[in-house]
Amino acid sequence: MNKWKVGFFLLAGLVAAGISAVIVLVSSSNESVPFPEMNALNMTDNVLTVNATKENLEGIANTYIRKAMKGEPIPVTMKVDDEVLLFSEMTMFSLTFPVIMHFDPFVHDDGNLILKLSKMEIGKLNILPSAILKVLKDSVKLPTWMSVRPKEEEIFINLSEIPVSGNLQVRAKTFNLAEDEIILEIIIPNE
Repeated sequence: MNKWKVGFFLLAGLVAAGISAVIVLVSSSNESVPFPEMNALNMTDNVLTVNATKENLEGIANTYIRKAMKGEPIPVTMKVDDEVLLFSEMTMFSLTFPVIMHFDPFVHDDGNLILKLSKMEIGKLNILPSAILKVLKDSVKLPTWMSVRPKEEEIFINLSEIPVSGNLQVRAKTFNLAEDEIILEIIIPNE
């Protein structure tokens, strides 16, 4: 057998092994991440209600994401329109693909946000959303207040853990993007 045939089969085997490794990595265990517990509201605490617009929320969210991800190689940006969009990128085999994730936001019982994945765009690729969320969870160091839950196809945003000055806490009361009605509560502990 000549050396070119051996080289070809060796290269084909390496490519097949690489693709198999990526498939195994992406499709491995999708264990569910539990919701973090929020501190209970003390009845003597003061609550400041804030009405925000989509633009306000987008600016604030991107500021906190940038601060929390300083120095990370993969950018994550949020856009708030009639849905919440997360923009990022994925590199596979030296090719970079734009990733756009579309989420429908819901207010959890404890005042935190759940971003339920509704649609995903990765160039022209058709990949399971739970697999992409698993790759996002495993490869991007997201802020501690963002929990990726691949099995549920959602991202949990623990508003109470966002570092606001002092010991203030934030929670969502209303999150209606269609009506541009976003009501947040700032909890000021009564010390």
